[in-house]
Amino acid sequence: MLTVSGYQVLEAAHGQEALRLCSSHTGAIHLLLTDVVMPGINGWRLAELVAAVRPETQVLFMSGYPKHAIIRQGSQDERATLLQKPLAHDQLTRAVYEVLDTPRGGTA
Repeated sequence: MLTVSGYQVLEAAHGQEALRLCSSHTGAIHLLLTDVVMPGINGWRLAELVAAVRPETQVLFMSGYPKHAIIRQGSQDERATLLQKPLAHDQLTRAVYEVLDTPRGGTA
């Protein structure tokens, strides 16, 4: 969906691969789009680890679980943007645009 909308996408099959990609990619990574519940590293932890390597990277979480259940499972930031799956194309592209258009740590 994001490629069709004109975004360049780096794809990783799991959290460890995403971390390797973040460490080795020479260009900017503006956004981490991650599921919250994954085997190995969950999305919250992945976001923390990516921020340590690339503090400028914004994060957008998604999950098929209800928001209240996800927040109880470990979000350190209840302000985090969480999309509920399944996602429509326009929901995802609008959320990506809004996250990338908002300066880190504040509103536009």
